[in-house]
Parts: sequence; C-alpha cells; structure tokens
Amino acid sequence: MYLKFIKRVLDCLISGFALIVLSPVFVLAALLILFTMGMPIFFKQERIGKDGQAFKILKFRSMKSNKKAEMAYDFAYDNSRITMIGRLLRRAKIDELPQILNILKGDMSVVGPRPTIRLQVEAYTPRERERLSVPPGLTGWAQVNGNTSMTWAQRIEYDLDYINHISFIRDVKIIAKTVAVVIAGESKFSKKEQIIETKENAAVENSVDRLCELKQSSTECND
Repeated sequence: MYLKFIKRVLDCLISGFALIVLSPVFVLAALLILFTMGMPIFFKQERIGKDGQAFKILKFRSMKSNKKAEMAYDFAYDNSRITMIGRLLRRAKIDELPQILNILKGDMSVVGPRPTIRLQVEAYTPRERERLSVPPGLTGWAQVNGNTSMTWAQRIEYDLDYINHISFIRDVKIIAKTVAVVIAGESKFSKKEQIIETKENAAVENSVDRLCELKQSSTECND
C-alpha cells in the first residue's frame, strides 16, 4: 500500500512544497552559473529508472561544458572542469535540487537507490538489477551512510536492504539524516567497515565496480 500509492502521493507533496520553498535557491544558483559559466544552466543526462525505463536526470551544471568528454563518459579532466561555484554547489548538494522536477514528473522518488547510467546497468548482475524494482531516489539509504566512500558492493547491499524494508518511518529517517549529511558533510557518516554483510559481497567484482571506482568523483558515477 505504501510503496504503490502513499509513497507517490508524498513524493508529489514533498517535492511541490520544496520547489516553492527553495525557489530563491534555484534562482540564485541559476544566476551564479549563468554569470560564471554561461549557458546552459542545467546538466542533463540519460539515467535508468524503475523497470529499466530511461529518463533525463537534471542537475545544476557544476563543470565547464565539454560535449566530447560527456558523450564518451571521459572522466579524465573532471577535476579541472569543475568550477569554484560548481564545487560549492556540490558540497551543499544544491546541484541535485533540479531533480525535484524529476520527482514531480514521476521519473524519481524522494527516497530510493540513486539512478545510474545505461553503461552501468548493462553490466548489472541479476542481484544488482533488483535496484530497478523501485523508482530511483534523490537521496537514499546508501547516500546517508557514506555514499562514495563505500565500495560498489556495499552500496548495492544498502540499496537492496532499503528495497526489502521500505516504510514511511524509514523514509522519514533517511530524509532527516540527509539534512544532517548536507550540513555536516558525507565524511561524518562514512562507515569504517561494512555494516550490512552478505555471502555475495566478496563475489561482487564486475565491470560496474571498475567503471565507478575509476573515477569516484565523476558526475556520471557520483551522487
């Protein structure tokens, strides 16, 4: 009942309210990007959502444009392309706010596994494909427990743990913890050792690992 109906209603209410309350932040971020990097304001990229459906994810642009690198998923020059304003937007997670529009449209949910690119999804194991059984989220269980400091295998386990135990109370806790992560920083919530352990963790070594760990700070693999 919660997953099929109530969660979607809450997504619309929360994202609609957030869009109104955060509209000054949207305007300020857009102006800063326009004056320091020019157009476009938004970064758009195909991501894979629930049941393997593709959609265009929105972010405030934080890097200088390089269409060739973006199309080829070339992460080699990402650090040099990130601007000072871009780093500030990323640190405060403001670059992710346009995904509120993705939530209103129905592509995403407030809470869920973060969406990944098609190249990663094509390399998913059957177990990893379980991430696609629910809408992807703006924030998630993995994101409030270390996020990019985790290995890919750890993030999968946190995502699947969330999917298997979805509830209103858990979503509220994740949203509240997300606020704390934004204020204090991800490093304060990193796990020194994996909390959720399964017999499959040691076996999760595939091309997705190598793709994401090649450049943890990349726009494509990073949340």
